[in-house]
Amino acid sequence: MRLRLVLPVLMTAPLLTGCLGTVVDVVTLPVKAAGSAVDAVTTSQSEADENRGRELRKREEKLGKLERQYEDEMKDCDRGKEKACEEARRTYAEIQELLPSVPVEPGRR
Repeated sequence: MRLRLVLPVLMTAPLLTGCLGTVVDVVTLPVKAAGSAVDAVTTSQSEADENRGRELRKREEKLGKLERQYEDEMKDCDRGKEKACEEARRTYAEIQELLPSVPVEPGRR
């Protein structure tokens, strides 16, 4: 009698091992998905530092370009070109607007 009950359980046990793995995968999937979503949304400190550095370099490059442009426009303005004087005033205003967002390097004041 006892053998009759144990035998079917023993015979079906190998068939259930695959199901058990699938059940574990299905149960842990939401946890893994939530963890991945949090990683995708949050920015690590090093990524934030890299982004800040990248933005700072872009602003410094733009400032350098504007300063060179301003120098060229002032040369033309000094030669008597009125349009160049107007452009130099606009460029100077843009430089003044950008300057507060670019930190001053030590020893460069």
